[in-house]
This record gives sequence, structure tokens and C-alpha cells, in this order.
Amino acid sequence: MKVVLVSAVALIDRDGRVLLTRRPEGKAMAGLWEFPGGKVEPGESPEAALIRELEEELGIDTWESCLAPLTFASHGYDDFHLLMPLFACRKWEGVPQSREGQQLKWVAARDLRSYPMPPADVPLIPVLRDWL
Repeated sequence: MKVVLVSAVALIDRDGRVLLTRRPEGKAMAGLWEFPGGKVEPGESPEAALIRELEEELGIDTWESCLAPLTFASHGYDDFHLLMPLFACRKWEGVPQSREGQQLKWVAARDLRSYPMPPADVPLIPVLRDWL
């Protein structure tokens, strides 16, 4: 089975809320909420992938020194196995805005379970809630 490496981030604002993005129509798992991020390209580190994805998807800039490794997900889907490190980030430049048609929502950690998420993201919620 193919292993897909995806890097994700919990962007945390000054009020301790986490940014979720909603997958737009036409994409796999459309309508589900997830942590921002994306596939790690060949030759790219998970941190470099996040920095690139945050600029492309949300129009914000951050730095490797601002990405703290938090936990990871390992989940088998029907046609691939997802390995996804989750980083925490509290410092970035710019205001997150949708650049790819996705909805954005700042959510209190205690409310994360109220948002339907892909199966790989769900086990990350308790770790994030305990950490915040």
C-alpha cells in the first residue's frame, strides 16, 4: 500500500482558537473540516511543505522556527496509508484568507469535535485539546 506523507498545522490565535478549513466541493472528502496543510513533495521536509502550503492556501507566511511538532496521525484509507505530522504554530505574518475556495473558521479547542473531520484528523483532537 502506498504511504502518503501530508503535513498539517494547528494555527492557534491569541484567544487559543484553532483554524479549521473546510474542503471545497469537487475535492475528496468535500465538506469535511481539517487542519491546514498538504502533501509533502519529493525532496521537501514536512516543515517546508507547511510553509509553502500556508502561503498558497491561506496567504500567510511563517518560519520553521515557529512550527512546533505536536503529534501525528497514521491512518489507513482504502487506497493509501496516510502519515501526517501535526505541528502547532502561534506566530505568522498576514491574515489567513481562503485562496482555494475553502471555508475558514476559528474554533475553540473544546468545540473541535463539533466539526465533521476526515478519519485521520479525529484522533488529533484530544492531543490538541490537552496541549491547549
